[in-house]
Amino acid sequence: MERFAIQQLKAWKENPRRKPLVLMGARQVGKTWLMKEFGRKFYEKVAYVSFFNNETVAKEFKTDYDVKRLLSVLNIASGVTITPGDTLVILDEIQNAPEAFEALKYFCEDAPEYHVMVAGSLLGVALHKGISYPVGKVDLLDLHPLSFREYLYAVGEKSLSDAIQAKDYSVIDLFSEKYISHLKNYYFVGGMPGVVDVFRQDSDYQGARKVQRDIIAQYRGDFGKHADARELPKINMVWDSIPMQLAKENKKFFFGKMKQGARSGDFEVAIQWLLDSGLVHKVHRVNEPRVPLAAYKDFSAYKLFFLDVGLLGAMSELDAQTILEGNRLFVEFKGALTEQFVLQQLVCDTSYTPYYFGTESATFEQDFLVQKGMEAVPIEVKAETNVRSQSLRAFYEKFHPEKSVRFSLLPYKEQDWMVNIPLYAVCNL
Repeated sequence: MERFAIQQLKAWKENPRRKPLVLMGARQVGKTWLMKEFGRKFYEKVAYVSFFNNETVAKEFKTDYDVKRLLSVLNIASGVTITPGDTLVILDEIQNAPEAFEALKYFCEDAPEYHVMVAGSLLGVALHKGISYPVGKVDLLDLHPLSFREYLYAVGEKSLSDAIQAKDYSVIDLFSEKYISHLKNYYFVGGMPGVVDVFRQDSDYQGARKVQRDIIAQYRGDFGKHADARELPKINMVWDSIPMQLAKENKKFFFGKMKQGARSGDFEVAIQWLLDSGLVHKVHRVNEPRVPLAAYKDFSAYKLFFLDVGLLGAMSELDAQTILEGNRLFVEFKGALTEQFVLQQLVCDTSYTPYYFGTESATFEQDFLVQKGMEAVPIEVKAETNVRSQSLRAFYEKFHPEKSVRFSLLPYKEQDWMVNIPLYAVCNL
């Protein structure tokens, strides 16, 4: 399976100012596989140590932070003689060893010649429980589910994926039906590596859905094992309500939909737990489309999205026939799936921080808003070729942005004030 993050890891390896790398991401997005595959491809040796149920090694980091002694411990634990430059040291499930995480500061300061990489599925949660973050002493990389382009690689469509990257719209338009077919499959399968691996072998929709349900069950298990017991019911309520919230015309997260009289303050900790675990994305509303957008975001109004469109479909109990044949249930839910898909591609394939535009009294809303240089760029998301909508035009006429963007199933087209980008080419934003 091809993961484009390998190129970022390669750049990290070649950087003379390299620091220990922290790989962040939700459980089951492929962090362990990526680290091992990177080590296999680019190093002579890989010294892998997991702190899962490994108190023997973890306690060695509680004694002191003498890097020479710690390297001897890791030599024994991994069965590999660690040497500078040609050995990748991988410390996995590091959230179970707080002192090992804090030791990264000393690897950076006292032994920068060693290549050290760490990961932990619930590291974000652990950092909020008292683990000291080695500020300025580590490099950071977020790993997400497979993007649509990575999915195309996985199902044997490398040429289609490369055409998107090359922005060769003459080729892209010629094969639009193939892209749309794969896009519908991606709506169902999503980008979780284990799900994609099952599906790509023989297009096993039921097998893919079973893996998705297993992943969701594991996430629920994490809620019970790692969250505060007082917050557990709220975490489950937020998690379960996201599909219903996204299916609304106004996708702002309404707490009253979960519990009558509920307020945002009642669920702040629960939502933060889901954010820290990498399971959801929060997209804030901005009330004024001015730059910097971050200065105008409304902390009390936001949308919540899952980390993966396939998991959204599984949580919503949409079967393959519903999506592929476009029956009534899909027609009703396709806006939610499409917006989730676009958000997911923006997060993993672009450097933009997505917001959305609206006010309590506004007669129109923009699905997303991103900052490009000194411009606020509105983005409208359409699930098909029927793109009749007044909201993007209304936004343009009121605020006169330099360029507006629409994602739809129409071919690429530039107009005076707007550019239409096919949904399967969101990465080209």
